[in-house]
Amino acid sequence: MNAPLRCAPAAELRGDPLHGTAAPAQRFVLVEQPGAWGRNALHESRLGDDVVRGLLATCRASGGRLLLIRRAHREPDAARRFAIVDARLGSERVWWGAYEDERELAELELERPPGSPTTEPILLVCTHGRRDPCCARRGWPVVLALTDAFPDWTWQCSHVGGDRFAANFVLLPHGLYHGHVAPDEAVDVVRRYRRGLVTTDRLRGRSCYPPAVQSAQHFARLDLDDHRLRSLEPISWTAPTGDRVRVRLAREDRELRVTVRRETSEPIPRLTCGAVSAARVDHYVLEAIEAL
Repeated sequence: MNAPLRCAPAAELRGDPLHGTAAPAQRFVLVEQPGAWGRNALHESRLGDDVVRGLLATCRASGGRLLLIRRAHREPDAARRFAIVDARLGSERVWWGAYEDERELAELELERPPGSPTTEPILLVCTHGRRDPCCARRGWPVVLALTDAFPDWTWQCSHVGGDRFAANFVLLPHGLYHGHVAPDEAVDVVRRYRRGLVTTDRLRGRSCYPPAVQSAQHFARLDLDDHRLRSLEPISWTAPTGDRVRVRLAREDRELRVTVRRETSEPIPRLTCGAVSAARVDHYVLEAIEAL
């Protein structure tokens, strides 16, 4: 009997949509923690439960997401770093700092970060193999390729959501989630990003928008062949009426209205490599694109 496919190649074979799957976050807190991470990285990485609980509470209050980071190759005596990232539209900034004792992290304030901000990118690749083997198997080659091309910007990170989309790659400060990224593709994604372009066929969405808005933006980009980062920015969206959501997008001197409809998949036997039961997932399909 053939062994079942791992979750990431199985998702590719099914053609699971990438769009509309970026995990929600308005801000990010990144904490450097070298060494091994357990399956629950935050609570199994020597940070201490009190520190983790405090950071999670801070993140919840400000729409933030807490991730551990580490270098592929690290100087043994280097200071451990942390970063606070604002990923909201028009506020994209990064604040870096260093810490010696984990208890110092309890003083972090997401809305009043210490130090001076920068807009230099942070490249995060999920390599959290204890969480899902696909993340390590597919993430590690991407980390090596990015480290070779962009050594100062590249980090491994803990679970970002969507194991079946490995290799998962997040571009900060804009909160752009990408999936099924190969090593050479990842380098090209960054180069395009630096030119103000998104790689739509690998983009899962932007974290500051809800899934329906991420999908609406995806469909508009394909329809108009417009892959500029700062184009088709959402103006407003309706609360879902049934399974439909209408999203208004701005494009230069005009507006578009995109209507998407939520659908639910058939049960998927192995959504992640560690799944013990079948699961259904929601995704959005396009109903209409109208010029306003």
